[in-house]
Amino acid sequence: MRTISEIKVGLRGGGDLASGIAWRLYQSGFKVFITEIAKPLAVRRKVAFCEAVYDGRAEVEGVEAVLIPKAEDVYTIWDQSKIPLLVDPQCDAKRILEPHVIVDAILAKKNLGTTIHDAPLVIALGPGFEAGKDAHFVVETNRGHHLGRLITSGRAEANTGIPGSVQGITSERVLRAPVDGEWQNILDIGDDVKKGDAVGSVNSIPVEAQIGGVIRGLIRSGIAVTQGLKLGDIDPRGNKEFCFTISEKSRALGGTVLEAILRVYGR
Repeated sequence: MRTISEIKVGLRGGGDLASGIAWRLYQSGFKVFITEIAKPLAVRRKVAFCEAVYDGRAEVEGVEAVLIPKAEDVYTIWDQSKIPLLVDPQCDAKRILEPHVIVDAILAKKNLGTTIHDAPLVIALGPGFEAGKDAHFVVETNRGHHLGRLITSGRAEANTGIPGSVQGITSERVLRAPVDGEWQNILDIGDDVKKGDAVGSVNSIPVEAQIGGVIRGLIRSGIAVTQGLKLGDIDPRGNKEFCFTISEKSRALGGTVLEAILRVYGR
């Protein structure tokens, strides 16, 4: 029987929800690595390991991820007690590293290429996957009564298209691109904001806050965006700590992924 420290887990995706999962698995003793696209668009980037793609390193609640050029370098980073991350959109590293577990945490609302044959245990998050066909387990990601449910047969709930409610506020708290163009921010994550304040602009068109609160997430300035793309979100609770710590949703999903792994490798 393998010990937890011998089990290799590859995560596809390094956004805030994926990072919360990676953080929990790292803290539980697994050997974790992350694969990402060349230009991640994380909104809650202060708690997203994918920021290492731009900065070389990224830290989330005391755990550090380090960008590496090739899959073979994971062992050096594991020896440093850090999480290796590489730009590898198709997770081709799995052929070299032969992970025991693959977790599709891209949360694209559709399957971007993960198959049940990618690893001995494949776990997929959210819509677009069928447990028993595309992955061994699927994790429910919709907020509500079933958030974090481990699905052993069937699919997760369909995407509602409505952001999660915070103090009864849903769509109004989300900032979206008014046109195609280049995003330039004026304010930053953690800044207080009032309704009507300009948070940034796309091609000189202002993007204004629809509610007051604190900016919890905002994509990087200078990024090319398409009309309707989520640029950021405002938390009406106004607690700055929430901007820089893992969310309750991410912790719930991390617990479910941990449960799935332990069902297979913990006996």
